Amino acid sequence: MQPLLAALALPQYGLSTVFVVATVSATLLPLGSEAAVFGLVKLNPHLFWPAVLVATAGNTLGGAISWWMGYGAETLYERVKHKRFEGHALRWLERLGPKACLLSWLPGVGDPLCAVAGWLKLPFWPCVAYMAIGKFGRYVTMTAALLWVFPGAFNP
Repeated sequence: MQPLLAALALPQYGLSTVFVVATVSATLLPLGSEAAVFGLVKLNPHLFWPAVLVATAGNTLGGAISWWMGYGAETLYERVKHKRFEGHALRWLERLGPKACLLSWLPGVGDPLCAVAGWLKLPFWPCVAYMAIGKFGRYVTMTAALLWVFPGAFNP
């Protein structure tokens, strides 16, 4: 584990580390990526936009992976059970369609939302586009707020 952590150290591999962390954090694994983005930008302020774009790309890829996991889980479920579970939340998502993926940035519910979108077989590329928009907005807002609204909060 130590060699992996050393290989992903922010100063040496900044943008690639942000990409990996953002990708993994958008799957159903409990991990946040904002700290990695903030840490890189705090150490290298000139990397604000590259870090936001790389984090958005990685987080969107992770959301797409969750979509495919949901799609595969639903396909397997249909083979085994031969009936479809319908709940209030599923009907809400079906009604909203891919636009519901705008909420993929929300902590706690955003990542499972991507998997449920795949489960419902919502159109993949529109879902990915809405995921990217929501995640981009989150990274710009969170990183800018940490850097410029609360600049002294994270100084040693």
